[in-house]
This record gives sequence, structure tokens and C-alpha cells, in this order.
Amino acid sequence: MRHTIMLPAILLIGFSAAVLSQDDEPASIERSVSVQEVLRPYSISEVREPCRDYDPLRRPHFGDTHVHTSLSFDARAQDTRNDPAAAYRFARGERMGIQPYEGDKALRSIQLGRSLDFTAVTDHAEFMGEVSMCMTPGSDGYWSPICMAYRYLPEQSYAVVAAYGLMAKKRWGFCGDGGQKCLDRAKSIWADVQVAAEEAYDRSEACDFTSFVAYEWTGTVGQGDNLHHNVVFKNAKVPAYAKSWVESNSSLELWDYLEQDCVEDTPGCDAISIPHNSNLSGGFMFESGRVSADQVPDGPLTASEAARRAHWEPIIEVMQHKGSSECDIRNGWTEDEFCGFEKLGYDSFGGKNTGMAEGGALDWLAWVFDQPLPETKLPDPNNYIRWALKEGLRQQAELGVNSLKFGMTSATDTHIAAPGLTSEKNHPGHGGAGMGSGDGVPKGLPDEREYSPGGLAVVWAEENTRDSIFAAMRRKEVYATSGTRPIVRVFGGWNYPAEICDSPDLVASGYAGGVPMGGDLPPRESAEQLSPKFLISAQQDVGDLGVPGTPLQRVQMIKGWYEDGELFEQVLDVAGGVNDATVDLATCEQHGDGHRNLCAVWQDHDFNADAPAFYYTRVLENPSCRWSQYICNDSGVDCADPATIGEGLEGCCAADHQPVIQERAWSSPIWYTPG
Repeated sequence: MRHTIMLPAILLIGFSAAVLSQDDEPASIERSVSVQEVLRPYSISEVREPCRDYDPLRRPHFGDTHVHTSLSFDARAQDTRNDPAAAYRFARGERMGIQPYEGDKALRSIQLGRSLDFTAVTDHAEFMGEVSMCMTPGSDGYWSPICMAYRYLPEQSYAVVAAYGLMAKKRWGFCGDGGQKCLDRAKSIWADVQVAAEEAYDRSEACDFTSFVAYEWTGTVGQGDNLHHNVVFKNAKVPAYAKSWVESNSSLELWDYLEQDCVEDTPGCDAISIPHNSNLSGGFMFESGRVSADQVPDGPLTASEAARRAHWEPIIEVMQHKGSSECDIRNGWTEDEFCGFEKLGYDSFGGKNTGMAEGGALDWLAWVFDQPLPETKLPDPNNYIRWALKEGLRQQAELGVNSLKFGMTSATDTHIAAPGLTSEKNHPGHGGAGMGSGDGVPKGLPDEREYSPGGLAVVWAEENTRDSIFAAMRRKEVYATSGTRPIVRVFGGWNYPAEICDSPDLVASGYAGGVPMGGDLPPRESAEQLSPKFLISAQQDVGDLGVPGTPLQRVQMIKGWYEDGELFEQVLDVAGGVNDATVDLATCEQHGDGHRNLCAVWQDHDFNADAPAFYYTRVLENPSCRWSQYICNDSGVDCADPATIGEGLEGCCAADHQPVIQERAWSSPIWYTPG
């Protein structure tokens, strides 16, 4: 039962004024005001029913903030027909048909074992108008050569469409002067995106599902270096159009759009921008926001620019179906054995396609622009988030601002409109940069072996509403998973007792004694507080019907610090550790010990009060089969018997095939700054 209170007149007037500022019906202020609404530690920016389940100590909410539907040029070219409304229904647990199609009948169907709490559909702003016009009879450009190629040879032509807009930064002739016809159509599609998000949002007191108005800004420099960001708006107050890379030239211009068109020109508007796939950025993701189409930053990073990035980019995507971006053991900059997880063999989209470019889109572009094809090479350290977190400490010391102070999140980057589809078993492939199934499911493995089902975002929020979840993302009280659903909490402070793990008030004590993940350690209150302590709790994913969760193996603390002009890192097991867990590759059956729960208070005994530092937690599950191994087994592959290796299954027996993985979670860091 939801209790109400009689509020002092001045407080009630103030609350009513806040509601009236949202341009809603005046009748909305007549309802009773719950205790929770008054005590919430975040502002209320929309009119909706208060959630009947409000938890001041916060609960984990699982979601996906990187989802492409039929509105995205690459997804539509792979015959994705499900629109944003369908994606939201899927996220809420409905079964959905996917390609290939026989007429209008989908030949495959998928369904989540567990629904999501929230989702942001993030279709590419680039070519929203062109895709609609190319696919709508009677539209300008419908019979243009490029639209005909896009309809009849979609998987062969969409890369040309992408390269022409993303690299050459041009629009096709049918878009008219200044591209206005395509921009007008894109504005109309953007309005449809908002309608779909609103219809999916549960504004009742049940608070079962939250949808966000969002899109992808697909910044691309050089011949495929990735500067992509997902823009997620706080509420329904959004600009009239979604600014694309074609109409902007750098991250600075994206921030300008958010500051001007959102905050200044649209009352009640706010947003965050989530970078993703730094592993494919050619080292540019963490450079100055002035990196532009010609890749030439103008002068050194300034404190004001660093502060802008820190505001607009509070969290970053560490994992999705195109690999993980935490760290990399292959280039020799770390000895962390777990940095080999879900790695790609190139540092940009251009580098990926070089080996297959003859006669293709990149080969065509190289001829048009008189440029050599990009080199295929492993990513340098500056493509990875741990490098950026350490570099941010240097910025803090030199500029007084840390522009790389990221919280951790994950997503799928699905291009089949399937948010949250992260199960390794029966993975159909997410499309996009991977294999498409528009002309039929590929024989053997349904996706390129290097790709994965992606990950999930988890936010610690009081309730399942836009305001609460957005506030969690803004303060970085979020963590990332590789697709499973362990429960992870981390607090940092100075006085946590060792026995706190046995306390029923663990969470309340965690907040009272320090800060949660994503926060900054408070100043020491006395000289006796020699070094920080971290309270870490991890619970095994319980699994869903028919698919039990995997026990935990260990919890690790990753520390980075800046001392005497040098950057350092350290990886320590703080709970659990090496065990006897194994996987039977022939059956994917798991054996050995593990943990349902792990909890520890870890103290940094090597702490230097003069050295800025960050601390984040990595939780590792016991080994389990990767998606590709499940399919290899289901297909009867026996690598000792060549006769069992059917077409498309050769990768099952490749030397670089990784049949086993360790699913994991990454917490957002907690930072220490001297003084």
C-alpha cells in the first residue's frame, strides 16, 4: 500500500510548480504526493504515477542501450523488418519473428528467457530519411540507381551508402538542395521514434518497463575509425531532430547540439552520450573532441573541453557483440590474463574489411578518393578503456579535470531489433557488421566467429522510471555484464569493518560509510584513516527456466594510479580464486566448484595519499561454453573426424576458435583524488 502525507503548503506549492512546468494537464497536480516523491534524491521531470515499489537502497535494473531496428540503414539492408515498437515488445518478453522471410512470414522466432527492465532503441540518425524514401514507393529517389541497388542488392550496396555519407559526408542527389528532402523525412521518422518510446513506457504504478528516446550518432573518421556514440535522452522532452554525423564534424558539434538544441532550446531536455567500440576507433576515441573528418585536432586538450566531455559522456560501453573494450593482452602492455576476452583482430572497420575489399565498397572508395586501403593491425593500448581511465588520472593532475572518468556499461548492438538477446545458447547472430540472414540463414555458424551475443547494462535505481534510471547513469552507479545477470555492488570508504559482509544492513552501511560504484572517495576524516577500504558483494546469476546460472569463480580489484609522472595498474583477486571448474567440450556440461555469493572488504595497503587512483571490480564466472561451441556440438562436429565438419562449420576446428569463455561483470570505478 502506498502511503501519503500532508505536505506543508510551501512544499506542496513548490512541487506543483515543478509539475506545471512540464506542460501537462493541470489535473495531474491534484493526485496525492507520496513520501517517496518528496524524498527522492533526483528531480522529477515528468508526470507519471509513482511506482508502488520504491527502494531507497536501490535495486538492479537490467537493460540494453544499443538497439537497431528496421529504421537503421545497415539493419534494413539485412532484411530486418521489426520496427522500434516491435523491439520494445520483445524487450518486455514477447516472441518475435526474424529473418529470413518467406513472403511476409518469418522463418525464425526468438524470445527472451527474462524480460528487460529498460531499453533505448538507438537507430542510426544517418540515413533515416534515405532509408524511408528508398523503401517507400512514390517517394523522391525511390527509382534512383542507389535506392534500386539498396532494395535489390542490399547487402552488396549498403556499405557504399554508408561510406558515401559517413566517410565522404555527402547525401545523394535525390535528397535535394542541402539534403533538405532527406532531412525532412528523417525529422518525420524521429517523431515516430518518440511515439514508439512513449507507447512502450509503463507510466502506471506497476513501473514494469522503461523506454528511452534515443539514437546513434555514427561518427566515423578516416576509412572506418569509429567515434560512434549512443545519445539517450532523459525524458520525452527532446529536440525536433536527431543530429547526425553527416551534419556534424566532431564530438564538439554533438555536444553543441546537446547544449543548444536540447538544454537551451527544449525546456526539460537532458541527455547523455555513450561512446562504444573504442576497440575499433583506431586510437581516436579518447583523443580530443576536436578530432574531425580529417583527423587533425587543433591544439592540446583544454580544461574546458575536458569538462564538457566529462559532463556529456559519463559512461562508456565496455562490451557488445563487436568485442570487449576493457583491455588487451596481445600487445604486451598488460599481463592481465583476462584481457584476452572477446577480442577482434583489427582496430577499425576499415582494417576489418581490407582483406575482403577487392571489388567491394572500400575498394571503390579507395579509387574514388585516391587513398590507399587502411592497414589491418591489432589495436594499440589507446583503443581500450583501462588505458583511458589511467590517462584520465594524468589529465586530472595536469588540467584539474578528468575527461575520461567513465562508468561502465554494456549492450548488444543488435541489428535484428532484439534487445537483451545475450544467451550463448541458440544465438542467432545480431547482424550489423556480422553475417546477415536476409537471403537465408548462413550454413554452419550463423554469425562470424569473432562476434558474440553482446552484453547488458545494469543500473542501481530506486524505481523503474526514466528519471531514476537516468540519474543512475549520470552518477555512474552502473555496471556492465557480458550478457549474464550477476548482482554486483561496490562501495568505497575509509572505515568498513571486516565483519560487514555478515550484516543484514550491508547495503545501508555501504552507503552510510562511503560512496557506491561511480563515485569519488570522500576526504579522510582523520589521520588514522590510512588507506581506503572497498566493500564488494557479488551474487551468482540465478538463471532462468531451463537455463541455470553459472557459479562465480572470483572477484578481482583493478587499480590504476598516477605517481611521479608515471601510470601504473594492478590486478588482484580479492574474493574466491582459482578453482577446479571445467567444461566438457563435447556436451558443454560444467563441472567443479564455484560460489553462489562472494563478499569481501579489501583495503589498499599500498595506498599513496599523493597519487590519484581509480578502483573497479571485475567479477568472473566459472568457465562455460561459448555460443559457437554450442552450435558446433549441436551440429555433431568432431574435429578428429573431418567427415563431421559440414559447410560453414570449419571454424569449429580452427586453431583460434575459443570454445570456452568466462562470463563476467565490470563495475564502474571509484576514484581517489588527492586533496
